[in-house]
Amino acid sequence: MKGIQLRQELMLDLLQMKEISTYRQQKNGTRIFQLPIKKYGQYIEVGSFKSGYVRRMNGGYTPYQLNKCENYDHFYKAYEWIGEKQKWTGKYNKHVCRRRILIDNEYDRINYLITFCLKNYYINQANMIEDGKFIPKWKHEYEMKNGDMERVRELQSENKRLHNIYLKQTQEMRQWQNMYESSRVKSLKEELEVKVIVNGHKYNVI
Repeated sequence: MKGIQLRQELMLDLLQMKEISTYRQQKNGTRIFQLPIKKYGQYIEVGSFKSGYVRRMNGGYTPYQLNKCENYDHFYKAYEWIGEKQKWTGKYNKHVCRRRILIDNEYDRINYLITFCLKNYYINQANMIEDGKFIPKWKHEYEMKNGDMERVRELQSENKRLHNIYLKQTQEMRQWQNMYESSRVKSLKEELEVKVIVNGHKYNVI
């Protein structure tokens, strides 16, 4: 298990997910990580909580949950009006609700955060720069209509350069994700392998 945890910490280092948990948070089983990616002028922060939730810590008024959702059936009594009073009909109505799927194990929560951040922040936002996106479409069109073709060419060149950076970062992040997922599968197989010795011979139990 220590080897698997070590690989997990290595993945956090590769992604530069810096832990910024306070002493009190660590004592409560909470771990907060800061990503090297800015959005709305501040670095993205995500957290793992002992309660089973994983959350994005900034970017809104309150931290919001990143856990996956599942449907469940909720039943409530069906009433009908009899005169001026409501009376239970003896039947129930069903309403399909949604709830977050909790992740009880800290190791699994961190794994979920790594995968979530890779997909949603590192890959999907790899074309973002600190002050915004690429050259805005309206600005490009304005330059095209109002002359200064030299400036237009500069903007096009910068846009192409940033796009190449985005493609390179996307490819690197996908490679990291594949490496991470393959190492997890290999580690799980090693953990699940059981050997039995009978009459001096070793047998693998699958």
